Amino acid sequence: MALLEVRDLGVRFTRRGRRALVAVDGVSFDVDSGQTVGIVGESGCGKSVTSLAIMRLLPRRGVELSGAVRFAGEDLLAKSQDQMRDIRGQDIAMIFQDPMTSLNPVITVGLQLTEVLERHQGASRGEAKAEAAALLRRVGIPDPVRRLGEYPHQLSGGMRQRVMIAIALACRPRLLIADEPTTALDVTIQAQILELLRLLVDETGAALIMITHDLGVVAGLCETVHVMYAGRVVETAPRHDLFARPTHPYTGGLLGSIPRLDAARGEPLHPIRGSAGDAIPWSRGCAFAPRCTRRTPECVDGPPAVFHLAPDHSARCIHPVLHDLPETEPVP
Repeated sequence: MALLEVRDLGVRFTRRGRRALVAVDGVSFDVDSGQTVGIVGESGCGKSVTSLAIMRLLPRRGVELSGAVRFAGEDLLAKSQDQMRDIRGQDIAMIFQDPMTSLNPVITVGLQLTEVLERHQGASRGEAKAEAAALLRRVGIPDPVRRLGEYPHQLSGGMRQRVMIAIALACRPRLLIADEPTTALDVTIQAQILELLRLLVDETGAALIMITHDLGVVAGLCETVHVMYAGRVVETAPRHDLFARPTHPYTGGLLGSIPRLDAARGEPLHPIRGSAGDAIPWSRGCAFAPRCTRRTPECVDGPPAVFHLAPDHSARCIHPVLHDLPETEPVP
């Protein structure tokens, strides 16, 4: 049994007098202990909503959840809010995208760290303060005792993100969800944060879900990758296979949109035409059809079935890109 099992997860946002918005539509995937899984896609494809649904952090009004999310065999969607408060932070933790808005601006960094330890570990104030300083030191923040008394606005963007990681790891959770943790950081700080996450996951044995739109992050960190589009997973593959043999046209489009250091001088990029808002409902056909260069009339006759290229490599497409290529060097 996998540590996390997501089965046919659906999220609908409803509002009186308006048509319901389907943000997540039948998403299924597994995460094993110690595994690093990537969820990739453009903004608006449902990545963050999927993570918030797993954590049960979506608003209770105007949101309809369906499917099942089982953590260590227990269905999280059936838990009460009090039960979820015991699970969040203790067993499952999340690193949010923007630490400046996720950290409380009027509470010191030390108090935000110690309250997690006191709430879930039963530590005394003195024990929690000592552990908080050790956590800041562990994530690479210099002079941690002084930093405990500072407020988020007194720290740089990279240090605030390190504080978020320290809070998430405070209780040594079994599952860590990182929602685009490097988006607002410059390239050098991004590399430091990713290396820190890699080391901490190796040390603690926690499972990691990395949510990102940056395929470079996936190439260096994740073992298995799920590509999402319009609320559904359109391709699942091991990291090396995804980069060597992308099967879904959307995955190929994402890879073709990235500048490559080994490309010939002057070689143009091949961006995906249109935008994510051009999708059609999955109930009518392939949501990617309006932007797809391989589209045929049958692509809008109904939802496409999942094509299995290999036991661990699948794509939701009527006309998948099939590669008859020799084995290539794996992505580093």
